[in-house]
Amino acid sequence: MITAFLEFLKFEKRSSVHTVKSYETDLDQFQKYLLFQYDIKAPESATSPMLRSWVVSLMEEGLNPSSINRKIASLRAYYGFLRRKKHISDDPTKILSALKTRKKLPAFVEEKAMEMLFEADTFTDDFAGIRDRVILELLYGSGIRLAELIGLEEKDLDLAGRTIRVFGKRAKERIVPISTTLIVLLRKYLEQRAPLEGVDALIITDSGKEAYPVLIQRTVKRYLSAVTTLSQKSPHVLRHTYATHLLNRGADLNAIKELLGHANLAATQIYTHNSIEKLKKTHQQAHPKA
Repeated sequence: MITAFLEFLKFEKRSSVHTVKSYETDLDQFQKYLLFQYDIKAPESATSPMLRSWVVSLMEEGLNPSSINRKIASLRAYYGFLRRKKHISDDPTKILSALKTRKKLPAFVEEKAMEMLFEADTFTDDFAGIRDRVILELLYGSGIRLAELIGLEEKDLDLAGRTIRVFGKRAKERIVPISTTLIVLLRKYLEQRAPLEGVDALIITDSGKEAYPVLIQRTVKRYLSAVTTLSQKSPHVLRHTYATHLLNRGADLNAIKELLGHANLAATQIYTHNSIEKLKKTHQQAHPKA
C-alpha cells in the first residue's frame, strides 16, 4: 500500500519530487523497523503502541525533534490515506503528539553582502558565468524555490511584462514580477543559450542538458561563500533573503505571501521575527537607555 500512497501523492496531490521522496524514506524506515522489531511486513497491521515504540526509538537514537516530527507527519498522512481507502478502520497515529522544537528563524544574507555579490566582478562573461548569475538573480530576485527554478521554461518568461510564471507546490501557478536589471540579464542569457537549445528547461548545463538540483546548490554555495559566513548557503536561504529584505523595506506581509506562493499567512509570518530582531538590535545600539 505504500506504493499506492506514493502514487497518490505524485499524481493526485501533485506533490513535489522532494516531498514524495521524503515520505518514501520515512515509510521505508518505519516498515523496516516493524519487520525487525515485530516481524510485521505490512504497516497497515501496526498498532498504536508499535508506532509509539518507533518514535521512542528515534528519540533514543538522538534524532532531532524536527526530523522526528516530519516522520510522525508522514505516518499521519499514510494512515489517513489508508482510512480513506477503507484499508483500516482505526487510525493508530491518534495517540502520537508532535515533539516540542526550538523555533528557528530563517537564515538570510544581509543586503550589503548581496550588493557586493552582484556589484563585484564575480561572474565571467561566458555562458557558464551568465547562467550562474541568472541562477543567483532569479532566486534572490523572485524568491522562487529550487524546484520552481528547475521547472522554469522560456515560455514562462514575459520579458515585456516583467514577470515570470511559476508552478509551485501541487502545480499551483503564480505570477511573480522581476526587475528590469534581471530582464536585461535574461535577454543576454537567452542569446547565449540559443546555440545549446534542445530542452525546454530555462536553466541548462554547459552541454545543453536540463539543470539538476546539485548543480544549482553548488552554484549558490560557491558564490555565497564569497560574501557571507552563514553556515547555510542554499537556494532556500536566497528565498528567505528575498522575503526578509522585502519586509525590511516595508512590503505588506500579504503581498509577500502571494509572491512566495504560501498557502496561508502563518507560513509567511516567520519572517516578521527577523525584522523584530533587527528592530531590537537597532534599539539596543541607538537608544540611550537600551
